[in-house]
Amino acid sequence: MRTTSDMASVRLYHLSENDAAAETLFYGPLAEALMIARQQTEEVQAGLWIATENDVVAYLDIDPD
Repeated sequence: MRTTSDMASVRLYHLSENDAAAETLFYGPLAEALMIARQQTEEVQAGLWIATENDVVAYLDIDPD
C-alpha cells in the first residue's frame, strides 16, 4: 500500500468467500480503520480489505497481529 499516513482516507470493507458483494465497515482515517479492524473476529479479519485512492491491500498484510 503506497499511502502511509495515519490520516489518509480509506475504505475498510469485508469481502466474504461466499459473497460477491463487499460490505463497507468504515470510511475515514487509516488509523481509525485499523482500530476498527482489530476489534473484529479472526474470521472477519481474514476477509477485510483496505482501499485508498491508489491501492487496495488485505488487512492482514499490513496489520497481522
